[in-house]
Amino acid sequence: MTDKSHKSSQNKSEGQSSKASNSPPRLEQSASQRNNPLHGITLKIIVSELHDYYGGWQGLAQKAPMNCFKNNPTLKSALTFLRKTPWAREKVEQLYLFTQREIQRRNRTKPGSE
Repeated sequence: MTDKSHKSSQNKSEGQSSKASNSPPRLEQSASQRNNPLHGITLKIIVSELHDYYGGWQGLAQKAPMNCFKNNPTLKSALTFLRKTPWAREKVEQLYLFTQREIQRRNRTKPGSE
């Protein structure tokens, strides 16, 4: 029984090593995105976090005055609009980065955070 389990573990490790050699090294992938603060963050996450942070669609519409946040907004419709409209997506991404910096600043200056 141990021979079978040993063979199956060998096959698994051999399969993993062949997959690893076919794909580019992870160091190159992470190095190309090293200075991108939005790497790995989906547009859905960005819109959801901004929606929560600014207290809903109305608060978000005040910060980013776009019809996708003003007129009958839903997450699905906002994402559809932002994916099709590069200038709007850029504006929302910049608002997200600004908001993240503000949160970090507030946390640094909070009394008792030392």
